[in-house]
Amino acid sequence: MKTPNAAIAIPFSGYQKVVVGMLAFLQFAVILDFMLMAPLGALILPSLAITPAQFGSVVSAYAFAAGVSGLLTAGFADRFDRKKLLLVFYTGFVAGTLWCGLARSFESLLLARVVTGLFGGVIGSIVLAIATDLFAPQLRGRVMGFIQTSFAASQILGLPIAIYLSAVWNWHVPFVALAVLGALGGLLIAWRMKPVADHLKLPQEHGALAHLLNTVTEPRYLLSFVSVLFLATGGFMLMPFSSAFTVNNLGIPLDRLPVIYLVTGIATIFVGPLVGKVVDKLGPLRVFFAGTAVTINMVLIYTHLASSTLVTVTVINVVLFAGIFSRMIPFQALMSQVPAQTQRGSFNAINASISQLAGGLASLVAGHIVQQGTDGRIHNYEIAGYVIVATSLLACYLMWRIKRGIAAAAAA
Repeated sequence: MKTPNAAIAIPFSGYQKVVVGMLAFLQFAVILDFMLMAPLGALILPSLAITPAQFGSVVSAYAFAAGVSGLLTAGFADRFDRKKLLLVFYTGFVAGTLWCGLARSFESLLLARVVTGLFGGVIGSIVLAIATDLFAPQLRGRVMGFIQTSFAASQILGLPIAIYLSAVWNWHVPFVALAVLGALGGLLIAWRMKPVADHLKLPQEHGALAHLLNTVTEPRYLLSFVSVLFLATGGFMLMPFSSAFTVNNLGIPLDRLPVIYLVTGIATIFVGPLVGKVVDKLGPLRVFFAGTAVTINMVLIYTHLASSTLVTVTVINVVLFAGIFSRMIPFQALMSQVPAQTQRGSFNAINASISQLAGGLASLVAGHIVQQGTDGRIHNYEIAGYVIVATSLLACYLMWRIKRGIAAAAAA
């Protein structure tokens, strides 16, 4: 028997294709801005004469600012035209990115990252709200798949270009270039995107605080908020130490790491849209379970891996990220069915906030689990892997409960 999702393959309209492209570009800009700090750290530290601890505070400032911003924004996220709200926060994000490029001291860079996080941390939730408003449930798997390719594009196109610009000139140039590119993208969105305001035709709460409290305390949303907490744990526990583990434990030379990132990024560009199509055909829950099974197996293999070859590590990374994408895309597609139309903005803003704060907490916990020996080797990495397996299984149970709740609400 075919699932309801498989009954009709609905094509995108011309305008919807343009919107998907614009939303993917927004995600590309935000993700690239966040990822830039890591490869440019080796240049920023001596340039600003700051310590590793100070640089760590600069990196974490973005995450915590984004987490706080999500909570502050949730109260009024559904009280405006989503396009206007997006442009306001995107303008602040571009300004913060430009400030990063112009920073000449630790204090200035720290404040710039706080500003960038306050504005950029909310953009992802607005993007998801717009995608939910403009696309039917039968299309959302493909939409989320295309939007997720922005992660791969930032790895393949953004980071190499940014590193090249910093090598030719200095570390300020990539941020300035991203701000200029981002400003052009913002002008295109202002010109081509239509207002997204149908939710304003429906009854609204009288105040922003009431709207926030009603969203946070809505019983059927609580499982979704908890599932985000567990889902965000995996990447933030594994990824911060992956490069050190690959070099010092697996014996892959440092100058060969870009090969792994490049091949993985190219593969995920194809994996994202493909997973999206499968989600629309089979339903998000089945794909999420399959993606979780792949992720768990790859995490266990990777964290227990000894000295290995470049080909082996690259293949494992490709399959691991395929599993991760096969979790994130169906998760986002299913989450788009949870909130009421008048609460999509606040729901996604709270989810984004929880994700950022959970990621920061997971990185902190992983820092206490994983140890680095005097020889540079990473120890207890497999324990972090076991934690990811446990949280992944809990996320599966929560996703099953959420799907059952959506079906019950639809039947009612």
